[in-house]
Amino acid sequence: MKLIASLTSPYARKIRIVLAERHQPFELVVDIPWNADTHVPDYNPLGKVPALVADDGSVYVDSPVIAEYIDGVLRSPLLIPAERAQAVKVKLIEALADGLIDAAVAVFLERKRTPDRQDAEWIARQLGKIDLALASLARQLGGGTWFHEQHLTLADIAVGCALGYLAFRFAEIGWRNQHPALAAFYDRLMTRESFLASAPPHA
Repeated sequence: MKLIASLTSPYARKIRIVLAERHQPFELVVDIPWNADTHVPDYNPLGKVPALVADDGSVYVDSPVIAEYIDGVLRSPLLIPAERAQAVKVKLIEALADGLIDAAVAVFLERKRTPDRQDAEWIARQLGKIDLALASLARQLGGGTWFHEQHLTLADIAVGCALGYLAFRFAEIGWRNQHPALAAFYDRLMTRESFLASAPPHA
């Protein structure tokens, strides 16, 4: 398998962790979609990472799709439950975590514009989404160790990547103090080699 990714993408980090937790060897091809010489569109016409090239040459894009493909191919240990209703519960948490990332990335990109071109109302709206998503995730975690059952699933990986992106790009957001259970959850994840090895540079 070959994974096209940037080292700062939380979506790509999710797949790197999924592959690491499955002990699946893969070739990491670092490519920055924003660079003029990027080859990302050769794999994904939308110009987004990650993209996974399977051993048979098939290309898969969008991190939820890639994660589901990997679970279907490798089978054990499953990060998405085999039972459909349970799988949907895990995927719902993944969707919420990915939505949090979507909002955070939107703010990050908007802030890269010159101050006179930034939309303060748009930024505030996205930050509000982040706050609500964090509160929802904290409620769903409660006092538990994992988001689903008593072991690591894709839900935990997705939430960990979302929290990691906030730690990387949004140090000013005080989610650790507001949601100590999420902070403890993330700290536990950061003792795993898969999370340590995939941490963004200078995170």
